[in-house]
Amino acid sequence: MGFTRKGYFMAIFKGAGVAIVTPFTEDDRVNYDELGRMIDFQIENGTDAIIICGTTGESSTLSHEEHDACIRFAVRHTAGRVPVIAGTGSNSTAEAIRLSTHAQESGADALLLVTPYYNKATQAGLSQHYRKIAESVRIPIILYNVPSRTGVNILPETAVELARTTENIIGIKEASGNIAQITRLAAMADGCIDIYSGNDNEVLPILSVGGIGVISVLSNIAPKLTHDMATLFLEGHFEESRKLQLQSVSLIDALFCEVNPIPVKEAMNMLGWNAGPVRLPLSPMSASNRERLRLELQKAGLLEG
Repeated sequence: MGFTRKGYFMAIFKGAGVAIVTPFTEDDRVNYDELGRMIDFQIENGTDAIIICGTTGESSTLSHEEHDACIRFAVRHTAGRVPVIAGTGSNSTAEAIRLSTHAQESGADALLLVTPYYNKATQAGLSQHYRKIAESVRIPIILYNVPSRTGVNILPETAVELARTTENIIGIKEASGNIAQITRLAAMADGCIDIYSGNDNEVLPILSVGGIGVISVLSNIAPKLTHDMATLFLEGHFEESRKLQLQSVSLIDALFCEVNPIPVKEAMNMLGWNAGPVRLPLSPMSASNRERLRLELQKAGLLEG
């Protein structure tokens, strides 16, 4: 924490945060031993924040007890080495408040709040939803805009108005894929909200208009590369950063050739992690896409031929 543009909260992190997977055992329990190993691996390789129970962590299929326990575990295991950001969004405002207050009580450093899915709230509804949650906690909040999965888009005007009038709403993870909209957001915000890329193939475009980092799926398998891509840019080493972004394009495409997190969990299993299966209604990766992913991991030097 510190004194910044909003008088109290400073940026939660700059660089690359990992949207970490939730590893499961073959009998469908959360594998906490492996989750601990994954957190250690991320921190040892430069990851700047751990995002637990996000979309990549299959939050929508976690029970309430599992969701709470995963956040408690991540906070305890990380032990202050980097910030822990808890995914606590819901399409029910009351449930999002319950998840958020629990995460705060568990010691999470910040919250990541996806837009309320399926309801298709208006912009006024989104504003009221986020204000109610923000009023219930004291820790900082990152909004999460991913209309392809939720059916609702946070317009730049709404994000900026929330950031300017709600002290602990300080950031947004932008995964709309609409660079024009994100550029307009950055122009309107003029620094009042921290912008994070929510897509690994758009890290540099978003950094170039004033973003400060990425919340990454790629980081699960390539944390140092992802950290370096963002940090080099922020430190002014634009050409080196550009090279890392471009050399990662094919691997990133393979990681999203089926719905996230199916490919990234498959990749982690190929690389020797015990990430386990995805939970229904997600299904195992097709054989053809699995082979495509394997070849990209080999080309990236992450997997032996």
